[in-house]
Amino acid sequence: MKQILFLLFTMFLISSCSRRNYLSTEKMWDYSNFRATQKTFNSTDGDVKYIDRGDGSVILLLHGVPTSSWLYRRMIDGLVDGGHRVIAPDMLGFGNSDSPKGYEIYSGENHATRLLALMDHLKIDSWSHVMHDAGGLWTWEMLKLSPKKIDTLIIFNSIIYEDGFYPPIRMKPGIFAKVSMWGYNNGITTKTLLNKLFDMGLNEDNLTKKDIEGYKKPLLENKTKAMYYFFTQTCNTLPGYSTVLQNLDVPTMVVWGKNDKMLQWTPQSAQVKDDLKIAEKDIHLLDATHFIQEEKPEEINELILKFISREE
Repeated sequence: MKQILFLLFTMFLISSCSRRNYLSTEKMWDYSNFRATQKTFNSTDGDVKYIDRGDGSVILLLHGVPTSSWLYRRMIDGLVDGGHRVIAPDMLGFGNSDSPKGYEIYSGENHATRLLALMDHLKIDSWSHVMHDAGGLWTWEMLKLSPKKIDTLIIFNSIIYEDGFYPPIRMKPGIFAKVSMWGYNNGITTKTLLNKLFDMGLNEDNLTKKDIEGYKKPLLENKTKAMYYFFTQTCNTLPGYSTVLQNLDVPTMVVWGKNDKMLQWTPQSAQVKDDLKIAEKDIHLLDATHFIQEEKPEEINELILKFISREE
């Protein structure tokens, strides 16, 4: 019996040491190193970059506007260590993915079509789906096209209904909006945009220069066309998804930063709970703001892993 206990203790120590080294490596990542770990999917509209790590049942991590898979950098290793294969794409027009000309190419339906094509390319038939911000819109569009792909749904602070949706920017299509985007990608107002975003989106902005680089660099690389479409089209006429939600029969969990001013839970909570049939025990309101992946990564990972294991 003593030998068995000693063996188990030794295995625990090895595992703990391995995890600490893993985290140490993760903390040393800069955005260039992060990009170097990405793979490429040649979609019909342009190259989509994505993280693909680990083995086991699949978890897809979907960002919003104006972020990328970089938003999930503090969570990916923990979910992989939890026994899962993690897919985290940069949607077209964001992060390290291409930013082709045109605007309609960045519609919700087109984002959804490319996301399904990526998963088909990876031969993944179903997965656990985590979404944030505008990733909610792209998810609802995806479910309209293919409603049986998601095994479990985890909703972070996401766009669901008009109630509770207070975007930091709303613009009319035209020259003013295009000049604003030009300012973001020429360094003129890039810092102002990010300062406003993190001032609103974090309880405490303790991001380092390396952290900010992953949000700043894509803007300076002219990744603003998808933003233009979102802030001049989507924000002004938010599609209705009540029918999609009401017809969805998928175990669903909500993890929401309760201090979020851009996407507020309370005004829409009753309708979301009713439409998606979410149990009260599966709603977790955290002492966080909009970017909960930056503020509570370990706590969120624990909730995700427990929820998925319960539903498998």
